[in-house]
Amino acid sequence: MVANLIDEDPEQAYAYSRIALRLASRVAAVREAAGFAAYATQKYSEALAEFRAARRMTGTVELWPVMADCERGLGRPERALAMAGEPEVQKLDKAGQVEMRLVAAGARRDMGQLDAAIVTLQSPELASNSVQPWTARLRYAYADALLAAGREDEAREWFAKALEADKDGATDASDRLAEMDGVEFVDALHEDEEAEDAEVHEVHEGDQGAKADAGDDDLSTGSDPEAVTGGADAEPDAGSDRSGDQS
Repeated sequence: MVANLIDEDPEQAYAYSRIALRLASRVAAVREAAGFAAYATQKYSEALAEFRAARRMTGTVELWPVMADCERGLGRPERALAMAGEPEVQKLDKAGQVEMRLVAAGARRDMGQLDAAIVTLQSPELASNSVQPWTARLRYAYADALLAAGREDEAREWFAKALEADKDGATDASDRLAEMDGVEFVDALHEDEEAEDAEVHEVHEGDQGAKADAGDDDLSTGSDPEAVTGGADAEPDAGSDRSGDQS
């Protein structure tokens, strides 16, 4: 349940994870899921605690990169960078090592070391023409770092390469390219909704105008003295007769 909700509704996933923790806090998978739910809602201190607990239970190093990223989230990039140099990194599979490289580059940028971040991302995985699950994100991170360094031509080239590898839409490389090229996207659906609102407003104003005209006609009719008093030749009422008798 938690895994299914993390992308769609992170807050709900987090709420479910807290319930699961109360019921099965000694299950490593529950602690790991709770960690990812907390991570998705930027509760990095809780996430780090849960990841550490899961790692103690299983002895696995798979969570090492995300644990390092939690350190970044807590404002401790130097700790994340130190973790990137620990022996645990060598035990990671290729995907894990690439993830660790992304975290380390992010930590460098957090510390204002932009050139070092660019160098950190330069690797055989970045240079490879083979498209792997991590390729789009790695190329995107490299392009973003180049752009931050003012190397726009190179950045555009790598955003294009990231888009080429991004079959699942994991990045917004296409938007970044369009932004660099000065292209603006128009939301046709939004324009249609605005047009419909304008039509409804015009119809409403027309109805109000018709009602106002009808009200003016009624007032015009009601202002005729004879229509109000019954005319100048109307008979005196009974009260007038009684008054005359008393005199």
